[in-house]
Amino acid sequence: MPTPHPVAEPASTALAEIEQALTRLTHLAGRARQHERVMAESGLALDRAAAAVLQHIAGGEPSRPGVLAARLSVEASHVTRQLRHLERAGYVVRVADPADRRAQLVRLTGAGLAAVERMREVRRRGMEMALSDWTPGELRQLAVLLRRLLDDFVTHTESALDAGSPTRGAGERRT
Repeated sequence: MPTPHPVAEPASTALAEIEQALTRLTHLAGRARQHERVMAESGLALDRAAAAVLQHIAGGEPSRPGVLAARLSVEASHVTRQLRHLERAGYVVRVADPADRRAQLVRLTGAGLAAVERMREVRRRGMEMALSDWTPGELRQLAVLLRRLLDDFVTHTESALDAGSPTRGAGERRT
């Protein structure tokens, strides 16, 4: 009797599993208990919103507050409030935008960079524990696939925004 061929899993089933896993992972990474652990182990006292703003600033070039708000999908007033807190704590400074002296850019200070590095180190240790049973090959494969997933999300999201997709919110601008 011939050996039956495995039935290919429909792409929609795999996509649903991926979406569910990403949703669960996002939930686990973003919950309050996780944030409290990162703050305690890094020796910082930032609320989740301030930590998110600080990490976003660390992820690129100095940005205008309005651009940060758009990237974080929050109201500009929320970012402004967090920036005041981060500025008082010595983590960020506002500097004149060389392209438009009327505007300001926000950039990290040395203390801000050190705070971000402490948070990253705590998260890195957590990843090491969670993935301790994975082989180096599996880790490389996961890194490649996650990088590809991120690149494809950015490519397709930007394409949809450029095409005037209805997913763009009122007043939202492309960054």
